[in-house]
Amino acid sequence: MNYSITEKYNVAVITFKGKVMGGPKVTDFKEDLKEMIESGKTNIVADLSKVTFMNSSGLGAMISALTTLRNAGGDMKLCGASDRIESLLIVTKLITVFDHHKTLDDAVAAYEKEA
Repeated sequence: MNYSITEKYNVAVITFKGKVMGGPKVTDFKEDLKEMIESGKTNIVADLSKVTFMNSSGLGAMISALTTLRNAGGDMKLCGASDRIESLLIVTKLITVFDHHKTLDDAVAAYEKEA
């Protein structure tokens, strides 16, 4: 699970790359998420535009992150999912759990509309 963290208009953006699966990187991801929450960054967008594959462990990491953020008073929105990833979200019914947007700008703007 490769990712980078940036910020856009007071929203933390986690850009995932390649295959999103379980493994040792999930521990790093959870630690980074904890640090973001501790620093007050609880509105997060997960940019999936560079994801080529996601398995159940990757989905589990996303659900865990969403739960952690919501428990901290925040949220995680998804953006840029390919047709393949979007169909995975539909089949698992997670499309109804996550707020999903086509573009990063749309996802960031959704936070502004909620404020």
